[in-house]
Amino acid sequence: MSHLHQDKKILNRVKRLQGQMAAIEQALQHPDSSCIDILQQTAAIKGAVNGLMNELIEAHLRHHVIGEHSETNEQELAEFLKLLKRYA
Repeated sequence: MSHLHQDKKILNRVKRLQGQMAAIEQALQHPDSSCIDILQQTAAIKGAVNGLMNELIEAHLRHHVIGEHSETNEQELAEFLKLLKRYA
C-alpha cells in the first residue's frame, strides 16, 4: 500500500493512537490512576483502531480493487463499507 504514505488523515490517526497508548502507559506507572479511567482510554483506543482499520480497508478497495478505470457503484460501495463497519 505504498499510496498510503501520502494520506495525512491515516497518519494523523496513527499518531493519535500513539498518544493514547503513551497516556495509558503513563497511567499504569502511577499507583493513584483509576482503573475505570484506564479502561475507558483502552476502549477509546479499541474504537480508534477499528476506525483506522476501516479507513485502510476503504483505501485498499478504492486503490487496488476498484482502481481508477472501472466504473464504481458508489451507493453499493457505501453500503458495503457500512456493513463492514458494523461487524468489524
